[in-house]
Amino acid sequence: MRSRFAVRIGPLAHLLERKEWYVCSALQSTKHTTLSHYERQKARKDEEALSLKIPLVDLQAQYSGLKPAILAALEAVLDSMQLFLGPQIRAFEHNFAAYCQCQYGIGVSSGTDALAIALRACDIGPGDEVITVANTFIATVEAIALVGAKPVFVDVDPETYLLDWRQLEQALSSRTRAVLPVHLYGHAAEMLPIMNFARAHGLHVIEDASQAHGATYQGRRVGSFGDVGCFSLYYSKNLGAFGEAGICTTNDEALAEKIRMIRDHGSRIRYRHEVMGVNARLDEMQAAVLNVKMPHLDQWNTARQAHAQAYTEQLRDVVEAVPVVRPWGTHVYCYYVIQVTERDALREALQQEGIGTNIHYPTPIHLQPACASYGYTDGMLPVTESVSQHIVSLPMYPELTAEQIHYVVSAVKKYSLLQRRVRSYDTGREAQWV
Repeated sequence: MRSRFAVRIGPLAHLLERKEWYVCSALQSTKHTTLSHYERQKARKDEEALSLKIPLVDLQAQYSGLKPAILAALEAVLDSMQLFLGPQIRAFEHNFAAYCQCQYGIGVSSGTDALAIALRACDIGPGDEVITVANTFIATVEAIALVGAKPVFVDVDPETYLLDWRQLEQALSSRTRAVLPVHLYGHAAEMLPIMNFARAHGLHVIEDASQAHGATYQGRRVGSFGDVGCFSLYYSKNLGAFGEAGICTTNDEALAEKIRMIRDHGSRIRYRHEVMGVNARLDEMQAAVLNVKMPHLDQWNTARQAHAQAYTEQLRDVVEAVPVVRPWGTHVYCYYVIQVTERDALREALQQEGIGTNIHYPTPIHLQPACASYGYTDGMLPVTESVSQHIVSLPMYPELTAEQIHYVVSAVKKYSLLQRRVRSYDTGREAQWV
């Protein structure tokens, strides 16, 4: 029930929220502008981010340690003015491919472009079907749609949230051309049965490794199993540029050549265009940043794993679920994802403590408005739909300190204790009425 005070200030608050500015001049008639709902939301989010003691990701912490090297690398690019598919890109492509135990690396402008170009290079297009998961970022499915193919979704393992290969057979049709597993949150998907299924049915395998730089399956790095491995190098990833970037990895020379051609307007020789391509080249400045960061990737992943272990040891008996690591794979914790029953209340409680959180991802892809034409409805992917209601990501980045982890854990425990007390009180009250 609203108080009289709230009622009295309501109209005033409404007026303050919708401030109006009038600009008059002899050359222009009076013009009326207002802050949009989006602008107000963004302003509030910016204010909240500034007040956080522990953000979800702290990019400044990483940059401060690398600043001299990064600025020197950028200055070298500008001094050379080799801005187009130059030595920085070639060096990064070579080094990252070798890191992934692949022969070829092809830098592109984003992870989305990496996926779409990989699909095109495998001749997947209109009328074809690609089996994948709905528990992922929209770019996975966006890329399938961009080439004119149709995504066919299978459910995920309830503990790892990764593609459940046992469901592949039921998703197979005469139009299936590829399987697109996602190495989600940093854990490798179970590639052996996926690869066996694909080989048995003559299908391509394109790995979405955008959250799993350096993760391994049976000792082998992700991105090296399928026809093509696709990585986002978005700024918040385990290995991130200063904006958008991506890379494809492969051991197939013909595919590598085709991907290079498609990313550069369908051209192998300048001004000769063999196919209709796209402008999706990796920028030389971004490659310079990535070359500085690349030698630190293993060290950063090791730090993430240590932070995850600290979280897990202290939260295992506090929340409903903590990340699971299968014996056949490794986890590099792009995100540290737990499950709780009342997620929104936990997020609000942590926000009040100055702790950033996020949800990866709140609405499964098959239930997004953009995917309505594919015909999926509630209940068709029960595990995916269930976990999407309970997952929440805690702060995770290499530079987290033991004190910060303790602060986050303490806040989660405090919230959990309060919730148990509330439930106990409610149970007691119900018993009184029985």
